[in-house]
Amino acid sequence: MKFNSQTFTISEAGSFGQKALIVGGLGLAASAAGYFLDSKQFYFSYLTAFVFWASLGIGGLFFTLLHHLVGATWSIVLRRIAETTAVTLPVMLILFIPVIFGMHDLYHWTHADVVANDAILQRKSGYLNVPFFLIRTVVYFTIWTIFGWMLYKMSLKQDGGDQSGNERMRTLSAPGMILFALSTTYAAYDWLMSLDPHWYSTIFGVYYFAGGLLGVLSFFAVFALYLRKKAVLAETITVEHYHDLGKLLFGFTIFWAYIGFSQFFLIWYANIPEETVYYLHRWEGSWKYVSLLLIFGHLMLPFLALIARAPKRNLNLLKLIGVWLLVMHWVDIHWMVLPTLHHHGVHLSWMDLTAMMGVGGIFMWFFWQRFSANALVPKGDPRLDASIHIVN
Repeated sequence: MKFNSQTFTISEAGSFGQKALIVGGLGLAASAAGYFLDSKQFYFSYLTAFVFWASLGIGGLFFTLLHHLVGATWSIVLRRIAETTAVTLPVMLILFIPVIFGMHDLYHWTHADVVANDAILQRKSGYLNVPFFLIRTVVYFTIWTIFGWMLYKMSLKQDGGDQSGNERMRTLSAPGMILFALSTTYAAYDWLMSLDPHWYSTIFGVYYFAGGLLGVLSFFAVFALYLRKKAVLAETITVEHYHDLGKLLFGFTIFWAYIGFSQFFLIWYANIPEETVYYLHRWEGSWKYVSLLLIFGHLMLPFLALIARAPKRNLNLLKLIGVWLLVMHWVDIHWMVLPTLHHHGVHLSWMDLTAMMGVGGIFMWFFWQRFSANALVPKGDPRLDASIHIVN
């Protein structure tokens, strides 16, 4: 991998993309073989992997929109990573196809005979029906794709010296943020909350968003440190930027916990059976230990590790925390999805791994293709030098 520090480009991208594509192909092939052995497990494992990687793309779009809205300086050097993460979302739409084929296995409300004998599902059938579900999914991805790609294209034009889009990126991000909030909330309702169609929580969309944002911030840190190890952007993304990422990781760890506890506390306090059933399922058998793992592993451990200033500036420790939080993000999504299939306890499957490899490999392959094809930072941004030399 040869990096030109003057143009911020890579002349030889190396084998990263090829390796990611091979891992993705092997993972998808192995998962497809698993379908013939246990189709239900395949669909639930695949949905978990899909929702995990889609959350990173969604998080990247949020970071890009927020960056433009607030006119941030420190994050300019990370903007191209965020933009490229966001433009993976059209690929995720293609990777959604297996979920469509598995809807009958995944979603109880797709069974006409079940709906016919369930008064609650009958009342929800105007929203929970297959054609409307598919239309909504296309709308979500259309919104994300339009805003993600428009911001990405304007950013690339900025690299070529065209500054006419500078204010337009900020202007576009305002309605983009509103549509982002609505689409992400309803996507979480559709893909995850409707796995148990009797249960409902108006804060659930924020919970999914919080986990996804924490996941993508971890991804930024881990990926940037990978580039640093390869002597790429080592003098551009400095300890000061990692310090800021550490602050965000700390802050959104607390935010994720706050949203999760708010959801739990209101349901516990109201004590309505239709609501408490969600947590009862996740306190049954070995699911209890996963629930406790999320409290201590997703909250307490990173909270204590990042509360001081020094750990945020310790790059090896920050990389370890980033990887750990990505693992915890997967555990969180697994905890949301799999109790619908395995009611009485955790049942890990090899397809959990192969589905993550398959979807993740394709995600990383496309991400790397786009990222390595252009300048690795928005070199035309007039505030780039200020971002590089920022000091906490």
